Amino acid sequence: MSSTPYRRSSPAETLAGFLAAASIFASLAGVAYRPLRLIPFAILLSLISAGIGGRSERLATYAVAIGAACFAIGLAVAVITSHPLW
Repeated sequence: MSSTPYRRSSPAETLAGFLAAASIFASLAGVAYRPLRLIPFAILLSLISAGIGGRSERLATYAVAIGAACFAIGLAVAVITSHPLW
């Protein structure tokens, strides 16, 4: 009987997944609301999540990329539509 051992994740790895998910949500909300208020905070969360690593490392990498893309898109949308940046 060969069974692979179950790898338990540490609480920090679980927190990293939640931080990455919150970062993606805040980045996407920043495009619609005020990009310079929300998106830098979201990028900081995603970088912390990527630094923790663990099981959700790929999600954290996507969160960093989504945050960078949303920063550029959010600033462009705010300037084109004459909405406030902050």
